[in-house]
Amino acid sequence: MTDLFDSYWVLLPVKVLAVLVLFLTFPLLVGYMEHKVMAHMQARLGPMEAGRFHGVLQLVADGIKFVQKESIIPRAADRWVFALAPAVALIPGILVFGFIPYGRDLVPIRSDVGLFVTLALSSVSVIGVLMAAWSSANKYSLMGGVRAAAQLIAYELPLVLAAAAVAMQAGSADLAVIVERQGWWGYVVGPLAVGFFIYGTAALAELTRPPFDMPVADSELVFGHLTEYTGLRFAFFLLTEYAGIVSQSAIAATLFLGGWQGPVLDGPWWLAAKVLALSFCVIWFRATYPRLREDQLQSFAWLRLVPVSLLLLLVVGFLKVYEVGI
Repeated sequence: MTDLFDSYWVLLPVKVLAVLVLFLTFPLLVGYMEHKVMAHMQARLGPMEAGRFHGVLQLVADGIKFVQKESIIPRAADRWVFALAPAVALIPGILVFGFIPYGRDLVPIRSDVGLFVTLALSSVSVIGVLMAAWSSANKYSLMGGVRAAAQLIAYELPLVLAAAAVAMQAGSADLAVIVERQGWWGYVVGPLAVGFFIYGTAALAELTRPPFDMPVADSELVFGHLTEYTGLRFAFFLLTEYAGIVSQSAIAATLFLGGWQGPVLDGPWWLAAKVLALSFCVIWFRATYPRLREDQLQSFAWLRLVPVSLLLLLVVGFLKVYEVGI
């Protein structure tokens, strides 16, 4: 018992440090990738000056810029809520990285209900958005926050149903077990290919990424809940967005693409490659598709994704029972 207790306290700081390194590395990498990928898609160069090679230190320069900017709080704002909102949005994004299985024995926090914990944590950030919107004393910020809440309610249901279909197929809500039971080819063959499309679409909407970026529609709401934020608080919200892209890509890769498994040499490098590929798709969609209207966004969720996800759950359940019956 003493040895177990000692090993726990020895491994705990290592796990915390590893999660923080991942949290600070991959979102910055995806942020730089968005600069360069969108630039090339739009026939321009993107960042070139910060750093000796293709602006590789652009995000470091941006971080220094945010540190130097004055942090302004509107006179009519609720100061405490306004100041806490970025942390409320950011901290759940850090915790999600602790539940992702990076290898056969590389799971910082393993839980029998890890899937649903990660989904719950990834949706908590909208509370920070609502806090920022309400406390800013700005009608455009408030409208953006209300849109974000309505969008979360609409797209959380199909996202959870698609993930529940995977848990039903694998017979477990433990993310490590789900990866091991699906094999390196994943669940993108068969009925769960529809679940992959549903999950990806709903995750884009939860991240308020184009074409689902109505809460920060700059042509209508200035910049939504971020309108009144400056300096490091604004940077924390941006870091939350890119961390959300990475975490949702990691969850999707874990559920549908085999996670850390590959055709040869299983390991965390396969998960990293899949996360970067899915993050590239998120950036690609931003450069390709126009923003939906609010009514189109809601009708697409309630009239299309929700019925299809319920049907998917029914089909997967039927096939699972039939296999057991054999």
